[in-house]
Amino acid sequence: MNNIIAAGFSSGSVDGELESLQGDLRRLSDLGVDTVELGLTSVDLIAGGRVIKERAERLEALTREFAFRYTVHGLVSSNFMDPAIAGYQLEAAKALVQICDRIGAGVIVQHGGHLRGGQLFERAEANRREREALFELAEFARPYGVRIALENIFSTEPGQYRQTPAEVAETVKAVDHPNLVALIDFSHAYIESTYRGLNFREQIRAMAPVAGHLHVHDSFGRPQAFYQAFYPQEATALGIGDLHMPLGWGDIEWEDLFSELTFLPDTVLIMEIGPRYRNEQAECLKRAQGLMLLNGGRTIAAAE
Repeated sequence: MNNIIAAGFSSGSVDGELESLQGDLRRLSDLGVDTVELGLTSVDLIAGGRVIKERAERLEALTREFAFRYTVHGLVSSNFMDPAIAGYQLEAAKALVQICDRIGAGVIVQHGGHLRGGQLFERAEANRREREALFELAEFARPYGVRIALENIFSTEPGQYRQTPAEVAETVKAVDHPNLVALIDFSHAYIESTYRGLNFREQIRAMAPVAGHLHVHDSFGRPQAFYQAFYPQEATALGIGDLHMPLGWGDIEWEDLFSELTFLPDTVLIMEIGPRYRNEQAECLKRAQGLMLLNGGRTIAAAE
């Protein structure tokens, strides 16, 4: 039995309009992709926590043009830890769940929260606040049949408070809701492990038993720190930061990882490798399908 049921790519609008999203979906369909994660916050679909009906109807019509299995990436800036915006965040996340229902998407990605370096007094309540919000969102998503996938992120500024991958797994366990799973972003975990001096493999192993969604893209696990590239390609040349490279361009040992780890049933693998690498996407899809087969063999072996 293979707990990974599908592999595909992320996609979004490049100009805030649905037409550019439509063009990328058409290209992915022509490539033979059957699963797509929609970055819906790249388009105006929600205003003040409310769905914009006309825009949502246009999105619904667009998604019906293709035979994809859809998942949705929620707010990239999602943050249930910050008391100043947590309420607004929850309203927007619930609206996105309703859009998931419209387009038949069974998963929505929620980034783990954080606090700025100066928010010292908020830290004691940060984890409790996030867990309560996640439970409320999961309860809201339950009748829609939508899973909330909590993603591990890496530190982006000095003094920032953010959970490690293993701590994200503990949050999912503590909330203990059937509509909440962990999302392993392997490159994010690699970067955060390097930054904090943690063991990358141990962090991933801690997440796997509660992981029901995967983000796959390559890197060298090198924190960006204060380096600013003039062109994105220069960061790639140095191997610094969250590069979202094709599989095999970095040094993550994909086959090793997928032969070892076992994830939750109905896990979806999404490659966050965008149109910049359109010429490499076909080969990445083949490799991801190979990882699925490898992981399925590992699952069978573990059950015997």
